[in-house]
Amino acid sequence: MGKPAKFSIVAQTRSILLIKDVGPWGEHFSITNDADGVVERLAPGLAGRRLFYFDSEGDFAELLVRDGRFAGFNNFPVQEDR
Repeated sequence: MGKPAKFSIVAQTRSILLIKDVGPWGEHFSITNDADGVVERLAPGLAGRRLFYFDSEGDFAELLVRDGRFAGFNNFPVQEDR
């Protein structure tokens, strides 16, 4: 079993907290795979802010938080330049 996700805080405002997965993923779970644990660690400091992240592939998503617990993902489609 891997260690809890390792991440860094990229930005924070009154309304959002943005984190980035830093791995190494052979040793640590990704944010996506440790969503419950990540929310549990960060929920006390969120104070109503939304929690966004860049995953291990560099994709942007949101960890939904309800009552201090992980409640699902909000993924944003990536549009390629045409």
